[in-house]
Amino acid sequence: MSGGANSMNRRSLLACALLLGAPLAPAKAQGVVDFYKGRTVELLIGYTSGGGYDTYGRLVSRHLGPFIPGKPNIVVRNLPGGGGRVLMGHMMNVAPKDGSVLATADQSLPLAQAMRDPGILFDSKALIWLGNPAADNNTVATWHTTGVASIDDARNKEVIVASTGPNTSSQIAYAMNATLGTKFKVVSGYPGGNEMNMSMENGETGARVSNPWSTWKATKPDWIRDKKINIIAQVGLVRAPDLPDAPLISDLATNEEDRAALRLLSAPAAVGRPYFTTPGVPSDRVKALRDAFLAMEKDEAFLEDAKKLGLEINPVAGEDLQKIVADIVDTPARVADRLSQIIVAPDGAK
Repeated sequence: MSGGANSMNRRSLLACALLLGAPLAPAKAQGVVDFYKGRTVELLIGYTSGGGYDTYGRLVSRHLGPFIPGKPNIVVRNLPGGGGRVLMGHMMNVAPKDGSVLATADQSLPLAQAMRDPGILFDSKALIWLGNPAADNNTVATWHTTGVASIDDARNKEVIVASTGPNTSSQIAYAMNATLGTKFKVVSGYPGGNEMNMSMENGETGARVSNPWSTWKATKPDWIRDKKINIIAQVGLVRAPDLPDAPLISDLATNEEDRAALRLLSAPAAVGRPYFTTPGVPSDRVKALRDAFLAMEKDEAFLEDAKKLGLEINPVAGEDLQKIVADIVDTPARVADRLSQIIVAPDGAK
């Protein structure tokens, strides 16, 4: 065959390939630096401004960018609703799957999935977990005017608990009622921690059951100093060193079945204030983002800023956080079923 014929065949193959959309050679993947350079990364927060998730989120937004290759700008957007479910739906179904959108949402959502909550329309294990700067115990806190300063008091007097919805902000109260004999009455619908705190201050409610201890110390140190709140119990797997007199709710259980269920309810404390991105992000970007979180959490400027805000830093690496979430979701059915039974409100609502 002549050189002219070969050239014509090559041109014909090229034309066919272009028409059919067939790749002529593997496309070169965009490098991490090139992807993030000059880009604005969005950080979504699943609650309103002023609460613990928002406070940590804005701290992260100020410091994370320089540690991501390409040094993108990071902007914050609050996306509240459904105790974090609105944000999770956005991350699974709307946000681009390229690492340009990060998020933080309620730590209890993997637990809700483990219990087969019908409102969970996403798979927590499919999300890519990047890190957690603050693993910390939740607290059961009552307002000073309620007259409830201990678990025994809560067994003898009804207290209204402020809640955002079907998450630990209500579930802990229902579980304690069912297993420990407390008389908490839950009022749901508050959009975030700031509004729940205001409800206690103005007398609408008298307790919160899922605010982390470090968040109380950071956002309301005067309430602790002036004894406006009583920490009557804590929710975690190990007692906080500076809360030696507040019992773990799992230690108060009277049988092993309930103890296992309450320990499962306490497991999200290790999830803490988690950060994640969408499924489908290229592995090199995932590594870069996880490495950025670890580097940020050791940075002096970040730690100093956190200290000024009164925020404690007790980080969990992204790979470890991914495993913690998977372990919660994959909890044995018998334990998850028992927990599902004890977090049901008297009228059947969760």
